[in-house]
Amino acid sequence: MTSRRVLITAALPYANNHPHLGHIAGVYLPADTYNRYLRLVGIETIFICGSDDHGVPITISAQKENSTPQEVVKRYRAIQERGFSSLGITFDHYSGTSTCEGHQELAQEFFHKIRERGDIEEKVTDQYRCADCDMFLPDRYVEGVCPLCGANDARGDQCDACGGAFEQDLLIEPRCVTCGSSPQLTSTRHWFFRLDRYEERLEEWLESREGWRDNVRNFSRGIIREGLPARSITRDLEWGVPVPLKEAQDKVLYVWFDAPIGYISFTREMFKERGQEDEWRSWWSDEDVEIVHFLGKDNIIFHAVIWPSMLLGHGDFRLPSSIPANEYLNFKGEKFSKSKGVGVTAEQILEKFDADRVRYYLTAIAPEGKDSSFTWEEFIQRNNDELSDVVGNLAHRLLTFTAKNFDTKVPAGAESSAFHDEVLRVVSSAREEWSRSLERQRFREALDRVVTLARHGNRIFDAAAPWKSRKTDPEGCGGDLAALLELVHAVSVMLLPFLPVSACKMAATFSEAAASPQESVMELGKVCQLQAGATLFPQGILYPRLELLDEEEESAS
Repeated sequence: MTSRRVLITAALPYANNHPHLGHIAGVYLPADTYNRYLRLVGIETIFICGSDDHGVPITISAQKENSTPQEVVKRYRAIQERGFSSLGITFDHYSGTSTCEGHQELAQEFFHKIRERGDIEEKVTDQYRCADCDMFLPDRYVEGVCPLCGANDARGDQCDACGGAFEQDLLIEPRCVTCGSSPQLTSTRHWFFRLDRYEERLEEWLESREGWRDNVRNFSRGIIREGLPARSITRDLEWGVPVPLKEAQDKVLYVWFDAPIGYISFTREMFKERGQEDEWRSWWSDEDVEIVHFLGKDNIIFHAVIWPSMLLGHGDFRLPSSIPANEYLNFKGEKFSKSKGVGVTAEQILEKFDADRVRYYLTAIAPEGKDSSFTWEEFIQRNNDELSDVVGNLAHRLLTFTAKNFDTKVPAGAESSAFHDEVLRVVSSAREEWSRSLERQRFREALDRVVTLARHGNRIFDAAAPWKSRKTDPEGCGGDLAALLELVHAVSVMLLPFLPVSACKMAATFSEAAASPQESVMELGKVCQLQAGATLFPQGILYPRLELLDEEEESAS
């Protein structure tokens, strides 16, 4: 059988902010869940991320804080790493585009290789310049009305409202972000990537991507069919990767040309630190590797159109296998916005609730097919009604009954009963659906499979009524209970990708009775996993009910 390896990336966050729950739910949590699932079932993976350090967002933050871009990057990268770690989001390597050894050289190599193909051209163009600030205005220094959809506050390169991308001279009613004045178009020289020369290859590639989410495949194909204009990949800035041409010493590479190259340079840096300097290349070139990019919908055009064009232009690396882009998670119906005080950060919510409770709710409402919204009321309700009352209740009542009536040991006799066969069929079906959903990166659906299995377990337990049969048929009661414990064990294993801390505790209950989760996961429901007579180690109440925040606490969040 052909081996399978998966390289997982999460979109690089700008190194100038705290990760809020919209970012977590849309990008980093699903990527971590997918990585944990694949490793659980024995697939070799690496999980790569890091900060996007260059470009205008960082320079704006440095100006506002009377600091330097380097200081901004250092401070916020540490904040981001702590935020991810506190939620159990574990990367194999987390770096940054301004500090990664070899990143600048690789980005310049991409520029040279594409230029050598004749697909980068130089031309003089008009760009907005602010006379009051005495500077050209790169993309995020100028805002205005979107020329595509008419939304206000579109940036100089992209509109968040419609996801469209364009050159800044198309903005309507432009204004300087720094001083608010109206900038004037002024001639300047830049280098443009001829994306139009990649349209046919991109269309063929996207057409072959079976099983992709419609928001990625259809949106990207629609953009390509409209025609891809040449796109400027240089900027009049000091902070960034220098354009490797003598005649462009005052310019840097556009941050969205530079940033995705970090996926490759970070991989190379990781293997070099491990003493395996040449290993990185196989992960980006070999056919047995699937490359999966997790991102939000605002980044689709860059990952599904521009980045693949860059990879084709370079010629040495494979194109992505999958791009599971999510829609937006809003906060009480509004878009998360640090500047407007809308939303909640990872640090804020973790001051009141443990990470697995947050991971549970964010997965349960994951914006996979459409935008979803975080509310405190639903956060409490979903945790209590599902995690506490269904999953936690099933484990607690079964283990309490086993402790009281069977000395906290797995009863004998399960294998010989029709009841056991029925329970195994339920577990097997749930495990297959769970695996199928996770392979398709449908995490919300996969989590629901586990909760549904636990809900089914509660119903089976009630129907079996072992508290009655223990007196009239203790052996049959023990067999029924052993079969139900198989179901609880399956729930604990299947929760591991989603809730790594609490699910690990639940699985520890069966540490003497069953093989490790990695050894048993694909056999769940096929054969009996638990050894009769083995001691169980109950972990107490794993999911106590949560209290609703009062208004003062909620507003503080």
